Amino acid sequence: MATTQERLWADYETHHRAEGNKVCHMVGIPLIIAGLLGLLAIPLFHVGQVPVEISFLLLLLAGAAYLWLDLKLGVVMIAFSVLLYLAARMLPWPAALGVFLAGWVFQFIGHGVYEKRSPAFLDNLAHLLVGPMWVLNHFVPLKGQKLEIRK
Repeated sequence: MATTQERLWADYETHHRAEGNKVCHMVGIPLIIAGLLGLLAIPLFHVGQVPVEISFLLLLLAGAAYLWLDLKLGVVMIAFSVLLYLAARMLPWPAALGVFLAGWVFQFIGHGVYEKRSPAFLDNLAHLLVGPMWVLNHFVPLKGQKLEIRK
């Protein structure tokens, strides 16, 4: 019997079969994450002299979910997310908003033009966490699946 994590991964895969959609996700999802982290780089409080931002707290929560979804890929996802966070938090908010919106444009082109199917997260919000790991897995294939794009 498949685990919850395996079912989530398999369901996400069924929404992403068209090569054009996959490419749009490879670009769009990192842009969405970077834009969101940049927009949420708002200090909530300080620990000593260090500000604790909303985006950092979001990373902690997402990191726990990533580890639950897949331990090995989750560790790599956390490392990538921290690097993206460190860069994104330096963006002025108009740039972060532009990056965020550009990412969503890629998503909707991928699903509307290539996949012709609604995004997976509309059926299950957990796919908002599965998607970034799915993209990362195509670059660092720890789950045994890798993006195949026909030329």
